[in-house]
Amino acid sequence: MPLKVHPDIASLSPYVPGKPIEELQRELGLARVIKLASNENPLGPSPKALAALSEGTATLHRYPDGGAFRLREALADRLKVTVDQVILGNGSDEILGLLARAFLAPGDEAVMADQTFVIYKMEVTAAHGKPIIVPLKQWRHNLQAMADAITDRTRLLFLCNPNNPTGTMVSADEVEHLLSRVPTHVVVVFDEAYFEYVQNPQFPDSIAYVKQGRSVIVLRTFSKIYGLAGLRIGYGVATAEITNFLNRIRPPFNTNSLAQRAALAALGDDEHVARSRAVIEAGMEQMVKGLTALGFAPIPSEANFVYVDVGRDGRAVFEAMLREGVIIRHIEGRMVRVTIGLEEENREFLAALKRVLHPH
Repeated sequence: MPLKVHPDIASLSPYVPGKPIEELQRELGLARVIKLASNENPLGPSPKALAALSEGTATLHRYPDGGAFRLREALADRLKVTVDQVILGNGSDEILGLLARAFLAPGDEAVMADQTFVIYKMEVTAAHGKPIIVPLKQWRHNLQAMADAITDRTRLLFLCNPNNPTGTMVSADEVEHLLSRVPTHVVVVFDEAYFEYVQNPQFPDSIAYVKQGRSVIVLRTFSKIYGLAGLRIGYGVATAEITNFLNRIRPPFNTNSLAQRAALAALGDDEHVARSRAVIEAGMEQMVKGLTALGFAPIPSEANFVYVDVGRDGRAVFEAMLREGVIIRHIEGRMVRVTIGLEEENREFLAALKRVLHPH
């Protein structure tokens, strides 16, 4: 007898991870591989975080602090909210799953963009909710259309800002207008994984909406600018009412002790964050200039990556770049996403792309 799986789950495709760098090197006979696919911090973690990690190994036989009190206290202090307004997740991805399970009954709706972080659709579908997909407009979230899509069954609205994979953002004025149209039964999820890279002064102050007691949650992460992607730790900031519901279904030890220690140390290293931001600013200029010289028009980005139409089958370009020892991300059609790396990595990417596009 075949396995009985819920049709919503059966309809999902598993996330396809990239191959490990070592495996790729072995397969393709490459001496060196540059990974510009996952929007990681090319500088790596803060030295303070690494020191905290080595100190934490002596107590690995103990369970972590289930409430992650010290880290939540530090975040609350920094953001000027109360400790009970902060929730931690195994990456901010986990909090997306908690939101879907807490707020969606079967058939309830969640509004999201068509080209945005894939986990929203996955988590909503897994919770037997109905994803309501709204097309982007000129590569940006169309907040008017998203507000129009809200019904009595809508429970969540996902807003990735800056957006992954496009790197575009929506402004404070646009968000203000959106929120004026969102009924109180809808929780607006501000996913701000790339918040620390934003330079545009028009970026919304979403934490202010939390402090006003609105039905919003702001998600941020230690995976990007803090360079702790391998430890999987992110956080959400919301009203105490929202975090209370999420904590009812949060696994008791969902963030491990090393992640908590490293994140606390990383949070206190503003110098490393500033240095990481400076590397991306310089690299973005280098990358945009180089892509423009090759005849492309990368979409203006507020994140640590660029989204670009390569003018031909993006998968073929992705595969050709692999053979050159450069890993990028093919998103769809002619679009690829490239993470900003160190100066020499960006230079090698541009040289490899030129060889792939103009082989002779």
